[in-house]
Amino acid sequence: MLSLRSIVLGLAAAAFAAVGLAHADEPTEIRIDWATYNPVSLVLKKEGLLEKEFEKDGIAITWVQSAGSNKALEFLNASSLDFGSTAGAAALIGRINGNPVKSVYVYSRPEWTALVTRPDAGISSVADLKGKSVAVTRGTDPHIFLVRALADAGLTEKDVSLVLLQHADGKLALLRGDVDAWAGLDPLMASAEIEGGAQLFHRNPDNNTWGVLNVREEFATEHPEIVTRVIATYEKARAKAIAEPDALKAALIEATKLPDAVIARQLERTDLSHSLIGDAQRQTIEAAGLALQQAGVVAAAVDVKAVTGELVEPSFGASISQ
Repeated sequence: MLSLRSIVLGLAAAAFAAVGLAHADEPTEIRIDWATYNPVSLVLKKEGLLEKEFEKDGIAITWVQSAGSNKALEFLNASSLDFGSTAGAAALIGRINGNPVKSVYVYSRPEWTALVTRPDAGISSVADLKGKSVAVTRGTDPHIFLVRALADAGLTEKDVSLVLLQHADGKLALLRGDVDAWAGLDPLMASAEIEGGAQLFHRNPDNNTWGVLNVREEFATEHPEIVTRVIATYEKARAKAIAEPDALKAALIEATKLPDAVIARQLERTDLSHSLIGDAQRQTIEAAGLALQQAGVVAAAVDVKAVTGELVEPSFGASISQ
């Protein structure tokens, strides 16, 4: 017997499908990202699962690398991607800023960000960052994590010198001594630890928001069945990633060119046991948005709860069982 939840989600998906009946022809390609911070995407790409799923429809799969949530959101906003991998809180900020995306799937529950420094920098707590330089990629979970950490220590971004760099450049800047600290992101953060001797001086797993797959709202409205099929195919890749951890590690090593020990550290901090998106993700993302609002990063006039509700869309994953 179907549960009430399944019935409700099924009706929501049907509503999207009803809207989609009036859409134009089916697309000739699906543009989707892969990212080293999204291990499941590497399995999906390497195994050609989407290519196999849509071959009979004559729909090609175009892969685009995202170097961070900010890049994925830029590509989605420019319609260069149909599906993009981000942190949940980053997707919320994108939506607040007018980027019409829907978060429809969870690819991981990671502790993928922390605040990182060198042993010689004299930093052991967030309070020590006052007056220091910090490398960060704006609009990503590491940036949001940094803002929340500063707020908890009674500081703001104005108390530090932000050096805006993409994640890989932030890591290099830290190890070269060009900045005092870095809001890190795995697997680059794991590399800085193991290969560069960097130290994670502030960790808070609860302030790492979920890894979510987003779709352009227009695409979801016009092609709801395709969104459902993409999610179902992602589920196959996630199951394979869990069942074959050595293959998952090998795919990450191949993509990142990082050594086994670094990737092992990243995977230690990556939980792949979730895929349904719903109340748990909504609550975490909303909490991050409210924290950013209190810190002055999100305008006071923004209804964070309402925007989070618009962002998180569970209906497409209604058939997933966990």
